Amino acid sequence: MDEGTAADGTAAGFDYSAEIKKLQVELVKLQAWVQHTGMRVAVVFEGRDTAGKGGVIKRITQHLNPRHCRVVALPKPTESERTQWYFQRYVEHLPAAGEMVLFDRSWYNRAGVERVMGFCTDSEYREFLRSCPQFERMLIKSGIVLVKYWFSISAEEQARRLERRNQNPLKRWKLSPIDFESRGHWVDYSRAKDDMFVHTDTEDSPWYVVDTDDKKKARLNCIAHLLSLIEYEDVLPERIELPELQVDAGYVRPDQSGYRGVPEVY
Repeated sequence: MDEGTAADGTAAGFDYSAEIKKLQVELVKLQAWVQHTGMRVAVVFEGRDTAGKGGVIKRITQHLNPRHCRVVALPKPTESERTQWYFQRYVEHLPAAGEMVLFDRSWYNRAGVERVMGFCTDSEYREFLRSCPQFERMLIKSGIVLVKYWFSISAEEQARRLERRNQNPLKRWKLSPIDFESRGHWVDYSRAKDDMFVHTDTEDSPWYVVDTDDKKKARLNCIAHLLSLIEYEDVLPERIELPELQVDAGYVRPDQSGYRGVPEVY
């Protein structure tokens, strides 16, 4: 069972495995269309820790060509980057023609963790709220398709997921002191999110809220919604017949006794 998911999908009236496969086929078609038309698509994923952003991104990219679909998850800025125009380090990661870029957190760090944890000044925060809509309007006018998702999770479900990660050595690396400290700032983060929406939930670039307490439903709903926002056609190539194996024309393989093989442990 996935972390934080109580139902397997079938009990809720749908077969999760079947539905996610259908959506992933459509994502492959979408990527082919983006490449065919030279579209530029940027998708922003924001929300509280453990809300499921990474899980959705993983399902979106699972069967896509990584040469044309990139995930951007930037670490905290360097000392040099702190002196740059705030949006500068994100601009270099924007999509070129035929690309889809998925931002696992984005420039909205300034309106969230930086604001709540005091990593930016009040003037920097106010300037972000003022300039962010203008920045996004510029991206859209340049031809970029910009989509923004906010992943909403309840306090109770977040606590369960944090504890599961804490107990699982395969996922404990995802935890940081900030993750646990954010629990003590739950209301502060709520206020920051509300203020962010007031200034950046615009007609040009709206926020779409995904309820993520049920992870599997959240994945299906988010991917289905993304597909609904972008008109695309099926331009996948036709199936290709496998050619006949080349006939041996006297080729003799060299002695392989000196090759270094991988031990068959299993």
